[in-house]
Amino acid sequence: MSNNTHKTILDGTRVAASIKERLADRISRLAERGIIPCLATILVGNDPASDTYVRMKGNACKRLGIASRKIHLPEDTTTEELLDTIKGLNEDKSIHGILLQHPVPAGIDERAAFEAIDIAKDVDGVTMLGFAQNAFDEAAFPSCTPAAIMAILEAYRIEVEGKHAVVVGRSPILGKPVSMMLLNRNATVTICHSKTTGLEGIVRSGDIVVAAVGRPELIRGSWIKEGAVVLDAGYNPGNVGDVEYEACLQQASAITPVPGGVGPVTIATLLKHTVDAAEQLHPL
Repeated sequence: MSNNTHKTILDGTRVAASIKERLADRISRLAERGIIPCLATILVGNDPASDTYVRMKGNACKRLGIASRKIHLPEDTTTEELLDTIKGLNEDKSIHGILLQHPVPAGIDERAAFEAIDIAKDVDGVTMLGFAQNAFDEAAFPSCTPAAIMAILEAYRIEVEGKHAVVVGRSPILGKPVSMMLLNRNATVTICHSKTTGLEGIVRSGDIVVAAVGRPELIRGSWIKEGAVVLDAGYNPGNVGDVEYEACLQQASAITPVPGGVGPVTIATLLKHTVDAAEQLHPL
């Protein structure tokens, strides 16, 4: 049985602070040229969780000196109306990044809306072109949560090359892109999902385990190989992740807590992408 000696708690708050610190100078340099990086967030409908996320992102922008513009559209917005809104933001030179808060109401074609976002402003990495660029290791703005996971691994100097990474989840903005990013860093990657048979055994073979499935405490401590690295990208009601934290901590060599793990780095990555986009749209 493992104990808690030599455990590394992967502190996302610390990693996020480091990212933001490096952004401050870049934001100041842009400001000297009269350019304020600006993130536009689009919220359709009245989902309370989505409203909270949008507000958190706006507050994070404000603290760092990034402008944010919130566009709140009614529940009965049509796909065409949403596409028109996105088109206007694409054409607005003062907007550098566009984020459409997921999920949108059922009547809207979400994929069409994502695809309408200009690739130069797709700071959340939601377009198919952005996904393809990520797969080829060429993305300016990979999806923020996968990029956050990679930033944590890098910040803690956790070796990825040659390791077996098990990703539980296959969403187009989390499970799939993080699998591509790990593969691009020379990990051997297994992607698991709701139809995977023998999930427990596959997870137990992972040197790196990424939980990205949106089911509270799905990954049990007994599934984790001694010394594995566990990255929990889940966030469920009651501040619970996708892994059974205390039990996984017993087995793992390093683990992200929930909250305070992947989440803060995801938001810091979104801010970084917005600053990157501003610099690309206004090169020196």
